[in-house]
Amino acid sequence: MHFVISATYGPTDPTRAMLPFIFAATALQDGDKVTLMLFADAVFSAVDGAAATLVPVGPPNKYEDVAAHPNATVFVCKPCLEARGLTAVSLDKRAKLGGMNDFHAAAKQPDAKVVNF
Repeated sequence: MHFVISATYGPTDPTRAMLPFIFAATALQDGDKVTLMLFADAVFSAVDGAAATLVPVGPPNKYEDVAAHPNATVFVCKPCLEARGLTAVSLDKRAKLGGMNDFHAAAKQPDAKVVNF
C-alpha cells in the first residue's frame, strides 16, 4: 500500500508535528510506501537539524526513521517554505521541494490512501 500523508503542524506543537512521521514510520515498518508532504508550518521540520530538536510528549521522534527510509519520499511545499522566509539550502538534503501537483500525483495512484495531519 502507498500512504500519502499531508502534515501542517510545526515545531510550536512538537507532538502534533511528529504524528505524521510516527504514522509514516509505522507504515514503512510494515513494508508500505510513504509520500509525506510538509505544508504550512510543517516545513520547519525539514530544516536541517530541526527535527532532532522536536520532542513530542509521549511518542518518540520518528523523523530520521522516515527521512532515511528508501521507501519514503519527503516533500516540502515550496510556496510554504518561501512564505516563511526559508530557502532550499536550509533543508535536510533528503527532502525534496514540491507542491500540490506532487501531492496530487501521489494521491491519485491506484494503491494510495491519503492521511491528513
